[in-house]
Amino acid sequence: MPQKAMMLAAGLGTRMRPLTETTPKPLVPVAGKPLIDWGLDALQRAGVAEAVVNIHHLPDLMTAHLGRRTAPRITISDERDMLLDSGGGVVKALPLLGMEPFLVLNADTFWIDRSEPNLGRLALAWDVARMDILMLLADPASATGHTGKVDFTMDEEGRLKRARNGEGGFIYAGAFIVHPRLFAGAPAGPHSLNMQFDQAAASGRFFGLPLDGHWITVGTPGAIAPAEAALRRLGAAP
Repeated sequence: MPQKAMMLAAGLGTRMRPLTETTPKPLVPVAGKPLIDWGLDALQRAGVAEAVVNIHHLPDLMTAHLGRRTAPRITISDERDMLLDSGGGVVKALPLLGMEPFLVLNADTFWIDRSEPNLGRLALAWDVARMDILMLLADPASATGHTGKVDFTMDEEGRLKRARNGEGGFIYAGAFIVHPRLFAGAPAGPHSLNMQFDQAAASGRFFGLPLDGHWITVGTPGAIAPAEAALRRLGAAP
C-alpha cells in the first residue's frame, strides 16, 4: 500500500453553486459527512499514512476542517494564488509526495466497498515493472450520479485506452496509483491529468482495475439526494 496520497480538492465547484458560494465543494455534506471525508476515511482504513490535499477556494475553511483530522496525517499544498488544475496540482505537490508510487483521489467522488476494500485491491494489483498508472474503474451499472458517458475501454491484459463515442467501457472512478516518474518533464503550470493518462497509454503502461462495489459522484446540488438514497440502500448511511 502506498504510504502517501494526493487528494485533489482545489476546484471552484462552479456546478455546485449556490452551495459553493459559502462552502468549498469538498466540505459539502453528503449523508452528514463532508465529501472529502468519504475519501480520507477510505485512506485511513487502508493504512495510508499521509494525504497531501491541495486547496484554493475558501482555503481557510478547508485548512480548519482538515486540521481536525489525525489520520491520515494531512499536509496542505496551497494553490490559493493560482489554481493549477489536476495535473498541475500533482506536479506542485511532488516534493511532498516523494519518489515512491502514490495514490491520487478526487475529493468529489467515492465508493462503497462490497467485500474487499478497493484501495487494498488496487495496491495488490499494482506492478511497478509494467505500470505507470493503475486506475480504479467504475461500471456504469453500479454508479450513481454519472452522466452515462464512459471514459476508457480495457483489453484482456488490463491496459486502458480512451473509449470512443458509442463504445462500452468504464468510468474513471477518481482514484489511481501512479509512479512519480510519469511526471518527469511535466509543465509546472495549470494542466489536466489527461496529459499523463495519454502519455501512459501511449507507452502501454496505463492499466485499470474494475471497482468491486458502488461508485458515487456528486457534481451538482441535485446529485446529493440520489447519492444519499444510494448510501441508505447500501447500508452506508442512516
